[in-house]
Amino acid sequence: MDVLSSVLRELRLESASYRRLELRAPWRLRFDGGLRGVHVLVRGACSITLDEGPPRLLEAGDLVVLPRAGAHQMSSVGDERGPATSALDLARRTTGSELQAGGGGAGTTVLCGAFFLGDEGHPAIAGLPRFIHVPAQGGQSPPWLAGLTGALAAETVDGGPGSDVVMARLSDALVTRALRYHVEEGGDRGWLRGLHDPWVARALTALHEDLAAPWTVASLAVTSGLSRSAFAARFADTMGQSPMQYLTHCRMRRAMTLLRTERMTLASVAARIGYGSEAALSAAFVRYTGVPPGTYRRSLPAIETDVPQAQSSH
Repeated sequence: MDVLSSVLRELRLESASYRRLELRAPWRLRFDGGLRGVHVLVRGACSITLDEGPPRLLEAGDLVVLPRAGAHQMSSVGDERGPATSALDLARRTTGSELQAGGGGAGTTVLCGAFFLGDEGHPAIAGLPRFIHVPAQGGQSPPWLAGLTGALAAETVDGGPGSDVVMARLSDALVTRALRYHVEEGGDRGWLRGLHDPWVARALTALHEDLAAPWTVASLAVTSGLSRSAFAARFADTMGQSPMQYLTHCRMRRAMTLLRTERMTLASVAARIGYGSEAALSAAFVRYTGVPPGTYRRSLPAIETDVPQAQSSH
């Protein structure tokens, strides 16, 4: 399995249902953060602004994904500082999958959804980009995007029984392809950028394929095809952490998943993730979480929650 697929399985990507926004200028919507948003511009043009940054123009066929759940605003072009309506409030007072807002000017249609990550503590989250923009070319989306958004648009408006499941799976594919696009573009520091670097990617692939192997910086360097010092420096610059820090984080998140989902002894968990004994696992687990593995497992009924089912404001 490739690293992107492996990490997304570990993150447990889950998508929420979509809304179709029919907007007429002037309009301005505020997304207050907390949801990892997806926006597909079906028709027209608009601006999107993150935090206090400059407005970015979006055109028909564009896809935007906000993996870090950052607050942002969208508006008709030229109305970036006009009165803002909360997208969540608009969704709450509108029944059905189609939302309308704005005045009587030029029309814009946006498909908006959200996705959640089941493992919010996974080290890969820190490496997700704040903003992914997949632009259309001449008003036409890339073929992969056109197919997915066409199916999403149809399901949003005309969906029947099982529609939420269909939209969720389509959205999962949409988000995954957007992340792949970001990898291919060689984006910001983090594991996605690491997949674009052939030397770091070799080490990441080997590491995720066998977390239990007795990895060292030296053995990962051999796998990557670089000297130990060159590999360590390249990995840290690309990933924002050392190889051993990344390995420890991945092993601890896997241990937490196994303790939560599998009826395994601590010795079996230790062997599965590369620790020679329960004592070695316990020591590392306490350093990472602050509690022993047994205490963590016993506390799970009180602290474990499902992926949130919040109403999408998108």
